[in-house]
Amino acid sequence: MTSLIERLWYGKGRPLLILSPFSWIYRAVSDARRQKAHDAYVQKLPVPVVVVGNITAGGTGKSPLTAWLVDEIRSAGWRPVILSRGYGGKSAGYPLLVTEDTLPALAGDEPVMLAQATSVPVVVDPDRRRGAAFALDNALGDVLISDDGLQHYRLPRDIELAVFDGARGIGNGALIPVGPLREPVSRLNSVDFVVVNGTDTADENGLVPLHSFAGIAHPQMYAMRLKPTRLVNLKTGETRSPESLQGQKIRAIAGIGNPTRFFDTLKALGAKLIAVPFPDHHRFRPEDLGTESGHMLVMTAKDGVKCRGFAPDNAWVLYVEAELPKAFSEAVLAKLRACSGPSTS
Repeated sequence: MTSLIERLWYGKGRPLLILSPFSWIYRAVSDARRQKAHDAYVQKLPVPVVVVGNITAGGTGKSPLTAWLVDEIRSAGWRPVILSRGYGGKSAGYPLLVTEDTLPALAGDEPVMLAQATSVPVVVDPDRRRGAAFALDNALGDVLISDDGLQHYRLPRDIELAVFDGARGIGNGALIPVGPLREPVSRLNSVDFVVVNGTDTADENGLVPLHSFAGIAHPQMYAMRLKPTRLVNLKTGETRSPESLQGQKIRAIAGIGNPTRFFDTLKALGAKLIAVPFPDHHRFRPEDLGTESGHMLVMTAKDGVKCRGFAPDNAWVLYVEAELPKAFSEAVLAKLRACSGPSTS
């Protein structure tokens, strides 16, 4: 997503209103695909399926939420498996079982990042129903978590989570290409939970009050924040605290859906940065990393998996983790147990 489109989608008004006929076509095609997929399956999978996604284009924090869910679900006795489309990767065959050492060029950057962050099986397949069958046939786990799969309707699901960026919300509220919405806001009526990444309006239980975020009235809307946890040197593995960035001159690169959020995090840590955004899922080359004298090079974990092989000595990854309220964890686990009991015998 270009910065120009971001400004048009997430600013005031609808300057692309002339493209409304394409929005109508987009919605008609989307609704037809959803109905066709819904009619195609009548039986759920033998294990619970949790889908994490969004109804807006661009980055919202889905992958950190997926990693958080894996930890919470695994701690409760389940064996989670992550399903991913593998955007940006090109494998000779699918399904592809991803490990921490799989090349991002094959699997995509996010699946490799999630494999490294969670150490659970990650299955990549553009057809996530086929990927789910592979996971089940090989007894990889007893609960499936689909990352960025809200619109992949061929995959039956038991729990749906929709994630929003708290600062950008629903933008101008219009469907692509007039606005950033992949589906109408009314789609939220059928999801189980709404998660808002970055908001100050939550109550003591982490619940976001009705209508306080983008006018959305969902009874299970929770606040999430991304907390920087550590800096790791891509060449040596040396670890530092995020607070060590205070006063440091850095070149910050980010090829993610919402690079501004990453740059704002670095500024909040006191870094003096040169911000260099790239398109989401950008395939980095050595010349993209820059050569500013006396500057640290800092990037996201998603970009780090692609730059590891040619990173200079001054290249660091800033890792972040999702923080969500206990009430949300309890609600998700209760819903999961209602679907099926964990296979712990």
